Parts: sequence; structure tokens; C-alpha cells
Amino acid sequence: MAATGDDAAAMDSISRAPAAQLAALNAAAKASGPPEAPEDAAEAPAAAPKKPGTNSTCEDYRLLENMNKLTSLKYMEMKDISINISRNLQDLNNKYASLQPYLDQINQIEDQVSSLEQAAYKLDAYSKKLEARFKKLEKR
Repeated sequence: MAATGDDAAAMDSISRAPAAQLAALNAAAKASGPPEAPEDAAEAPAAAPKKPGTNSTCEDYRLLENMNKLTSLKYMEMKDISINISRNLQDLNNKYASLQPYLDQINQIEDQVSSLEQAAYKLDAYSKKLEARFKKLEKR
């Protein structure tokens, strides 16, 4: 069952402007109102009597259908975003893996610099002891 006219336009606009679409649906529902009753009962003898609340139920179903379409679109957008995030994370992990050897070298150099610094402090302390000894021997 295809929608025509204002209903089709309202359904089509759901993907473009959700807030505007809800307003358009409400306006279309108020404007359409109940179908006109025949002026002469003899013209439509087979017409079933109208049940109260049928029109509002149809409006509710249309609104629900449109909300479902909108929700589906939002989930598809979120799926696309999550796929992009996953792809970017994969790229970052690959880049990190390619940098790992250099990071290991940096850690190794840092360890070597620390040990060299300790050796320099020991050498400085030893040279001060030798200087003190030398001055002591010089005084004799």
C-alpha cells in the first residue's frame, strides 16, 4: 500500500529533517481529518459505520512507522560511525606496531644513559678521592 500526496511527502522527508517531519505529520493528520460522510444515505448503503478512534489509530501507526524509520536511519549512521572508528583504531594499532622497534630502542638508550650517568658519578667520586690523597701526599 503506497502513500500518496502529503503522506508520501511526509514519509520521504523523514530522512532529511526529523523534527520538521514530525511537525508535518501532525499538521497532515489535523488537516486530513475524518473522511467526509455521504450526504445521502442512499448513495452509500454498503458503507460500514465508522468506528470511533480509527483515524487516530491510523495516525498513531503512521507516526510509529515514521519513528521506526528514523530510528533505523540513526542506527545505520551509528553503525557507519562505529565502522569508521574501528578502521581508525586498526590503523593506529598498525602504526603503533610499526613504531614499536623505535620505542624499544629509545628505552634501551635511556637505560644505557642511566648506567653511564652512574658510572660518571662514581668516576667523579673516585677522582675527588684521588685528588684528596694527592694533596695529602704533597704536604708531606
